[in-house]
Amino acid sequence: MPRRHKITQLTAAQYDALERAIADGRRLSVWRRGTEFLVVVDRLQLIEGREALEAHHPTTGDQLTLYIDELEGIEVVR
Repeated sequence: MPRRHKITQLTAAQYDALERAIADGRRLSVWRRGTEFLVVVDRLQLIEGREALEAHHPTTGDQLTLYIDELEGIEVVR
């Protein structure tokens, strides 16, 4: 039986803000498992049927992949 993933529902406004942040190279504050991450998202992509943010830390440059269905919140840092 195929594994089913929990689907995080982002609103149209949240997707618009996310896409604008990616295009402008702006930072995002994202929460996953109670931890806040401040990242710059390089791209939004599908990995094995799941939406993922390919991102890097703005200071260290460390790369990380954040799956949208694992996130508790997303906010564009102004």
